[in-house]
Amino acid sequence: MEFGGRRVRRNRRVEVEMSYPSSLQFYSTPPSGNVSLMEFDEMAVERLKILRTIERLNLSGQIKNSEEWVNKLYDDFSKNKYFIVKTEKISDDKRDEVEAARRQDHISHFIMRLVYCRTEELRRWFISNETDLFRARFQHIAKSKPEQITKFMAQNNLNFTPITNEELNSERENLIKGTHYIAGGDMLEGRTFFKVLFTEALELVKSRKVFLKGGFAYVPDTDLVTLVATSFRAHLSQALAFTNRALPQLDDDERLFKLLQDFDKRYTGNDYSEKKKGQHHVITPDMIDHIATKSFPPCMRQLNDVLRTTHHLKHGGRLTYGLFLKAAGLSLEDALHFWRSHFTKNMELDKFERQYAYGVRYNYGKEGKRTDYTPYSCLKIIMMSIGPGDAHGCPFKHCDTPVLKQRLMAYGIPTQALSEIMDLVSKSHYQIACQRYWEATHNATLETGINHPNQFFEESQKYISGTVPPSQGKATQHLVKGTRAVVYSSQSSHYSSGTSTQSTEDNTQAFSNTKRTELDASDAFDDDDDSALLASYVDTPES
Repeated sequence: MEFGGRRVRRNRRVEVEMSYPSSLQFYSTPPSGNVSLMEFDEMAVERLKILRTIERLNLSGQIKNSEEWVNKLYDDFSKNKYFIVKTEKISDDKRDEVEAARRQDHISHFIMRLVYCRTEELRRWFISNETDLFRARFQHIAKSKPEQITKFMAQNNLNFTPITNEELNSERENLIKGTHYIAGGDMLEGRTFFKVLFTEALELVKSRKVFLKGGFAYVPDTDLVTLVATSFRAHLSQALAFTNRALPQLDDDERLFKLLQDFDKRYTGNDYSEKKKGQHHVITPDMIDHIATKSFPPCMRQLNDVLRTTHHLKHGGRLTYGLFLKAAGLSLEDALHFWRSHFTKNMELDKFERQYAYGVRYNYGKEGKRTDYTPYSCLKIIMMSIGPGDAHGCPFKHCDTPVLKQRLMAYGIPTQALSEIMDLVSKSHYQIACQRYWEATHNATLETGINHPNQFFEESQKYISGTVPPSQGKATQHLVKGTRAVVYSSQSSHYSSGTSTQSTEDNTQAFSNTKRTELDASDAFDDDDDSALLASYVDTPES
């Protein structure tokens, strides 16, 4: 029995290494086999979270591709137990886990191709963040498991020829002067240089980091990742163009079309329809005005201010604010009391009970379909169309600049923070602006970003009560790059400019729950349950 067990483990190791010889992939061959729609969705959501983590870190001011940048990414990956980390851990007792993780890496990448091949802007976002993910993984593996890099290079025919010792000696002075981190001849000792066409190292040429001669760039081994990443980017760009041409036949599959439609706008944060044990806040109507000034995001504070002043909100405002208060811990009985106390200042009690009480009970799942509706996420609020007299929406997106600035000043935002927030708003980084607002009002940093009004509220309450996560501390000045992030336009269903700083600590939301309860609380339509098997079919151009 003992020898049989060892043989099984050896066979499993060979099987894993033959299927996925390296934890890195160029994704040259599409996956095959059957995947359930639920697994399909879960794989895609986890990869979307990973890519949004990269985007958020890039906008936080970290030096991209630095060792600290890689470490921060992997800290986040490990904390959230993403499959990326599992792909690199090889041990005899975890072969099945490694194979499953590498399979998920393979399949989820191709799912993302189906989502992000549709427009030029989607392709740019995906290529940028997938390439950054590839670079981070390459650098991490090169440091801990260099033999995997060698195997990966050989598998993908990435043969960069090193220069000879004779050429190294003849170009010694030029290499010292032309290579960005070499300050003296002693730093050349033991160093390997690759001689490649300058077009294969444009990133290094652009930043003047390498020596050029005769149309060739002399690239040190420490910058090998740049050469490989450039090749990865070119391959992915070509593959996305090919996938885009094949889309019409995919759109005929109704099951996949439902899953992939607007997937780039998917909310990947916490499910606030049901509170987890130990995280349940309880608020009462008499507490709301006080905590609104301390712990409500500007979108909800704005709704509360209008309600206090006019004792009325239009339908969109009632729905947005009512679901937020529900998730914040306001019971149905207290919600009825809260809305009744305001609305009856303008109308008879009988009119409130006939026209408005039903809507409150409906939000709590006590009327109609009796569905536990979730509060709206930042993305949903940013995408809203705001009409005359409406008080809902994202102030950073929907308020005129002078009005927003005046309001933030009234909220007591310091001058420096106010300037940073307004600069972020001008670049359409609405959620990062909200994060900066949180930091300015709490004098602390919030590394997870803001992706939901109730997340803003919960992080505030945790900070005020003293249960602050280790990632938080005294606020520091943020250096936000002027690059464009994910943003969602209320005028279009397409991807445009903005931000999607998604929280990476939250649980994956199943497609049917998220799509059905978050987006359609106002009209509550039925969807058929998805239960089928998907035969993976995505083709790529020949290498």
